[in-house]
Amino acid sequence: MSETSNVLEITLKRSGIGQTRRQRETLRGLGLTHREKTVLRNNSPSLQGMIRKVHHLIEVRAHGS
Repeated sequence: MSETSNVLEITLKRSGIGQTRRQRETLRGLGLTHREKTVLRNNSPSLQGMIRKVHHLIEVRAHGS
C-alpha cells in the first residue's frame, strides 16, 4: 500500500460474518457491504485507523495501480 497516494481502492476479500461487531461496523463505515465490493476513499488518518482494524479482511491498493 502506498501511503503517499491520495485515493485508495479498498476491496472486501473476506466476509464480516464471524467477526466482532466492531469490525462489521467498521466494514459498513467503509462502505463494504458484500465480498469483492471495491470502494474508493481519500486517504486520511481516520481511514488508516479503519484499515488497521480490518486489514485481514480487505485488500488496499493505490487508485490507478
